[in-house]
Amino acid sequence: MREKTARIIHEWADSCDTEVSIAVLGGAWKPSILMLLDEHGVLRFGELGRLLQDPTARVLTRQLRELEDDGLVIRTVYPQVPPKVEYRLSELGASATPVLAELTRWGTLYSTRQRAAAAEDAEAAATM
Repeated sequence: MREKTARIIHEWADSCDTEVSIAVLGGAWKPSILMLLDEHGVLRFGELGRLLQDPTARVLTRQLRELEDDGLVIRTVYPQVPPKVEYRLSELGASATPVLAELTRWGTLYSTRQRAAAAEDAEAAATM
């Protein structure tokens, strides 16, 4: 477990557990990484980067390390030349995918409503 995650869990013992979820699952690319691993099973670093539409290697590396440290992703290194590294969901990581799917559903609903409201505002402004 990452130091940051451990600190939140131990220091915020009386707080809302939603904050723990956000600390672990939140971050640049983390939800997308988890959903792609759920969809594809096993992916290599380059494959993840391409599927995510090329985040910087530094950012992707950091997010994968945090997910691994928090126990959501398993990193397997094969002793060969050139090196081969694969990522897959742990059991704990797989348990997060229904939550992420629901967040995706809510995000779609929210953005659809916001776009509709903006379109109505634009239409009203055009008729004035």
